[in-house]
Amino acid sequence: MLIVLAGFTAIGGLVALLAGAYGLRQARRIRDAGLRAWALVKPVPPGADRPLLQYETADGRVMEITSPVPLEAGTLIELSYDPDDPRDVVLLGRESAGSDRWFVAAGAAVLTLGLALIVAGL
Repeated sequence: MLIVLAGFTAIGGLVALLAGAYGLRQARRIRDAGLRAWALVKPVPPGADRPLLQYETADGRVMEITSPVPLEAGTLIELSYDPDDPRDVVLLGRESAGSDRWFVAAGAAVLTLGLALIVAGL
């Protein structure tokens, strides 16, 4: 029974580690290869906790998305967006990779714990 629980622990750690690594890779890809634009920070809509970002893509589309981080309304911020999906953005100078790094670290720790429990149970 301990081996089964240890296996599930290891698998959960691996999933968290891979999710964090994928998030970090996506943010780096968009930051380095994405298209840049200036976005206007609009006020927080009723019932939301973060403001909207409004920007124009290279092909002239006006996009309006929820900001990934809290920002002050009325300011301009530079972002990089994925040309294939302009709703996928990275705010330049405010890259928020903390949660992705946390997933990698926590996933590695839980994976290590799971593997140690598997070895101890054998």
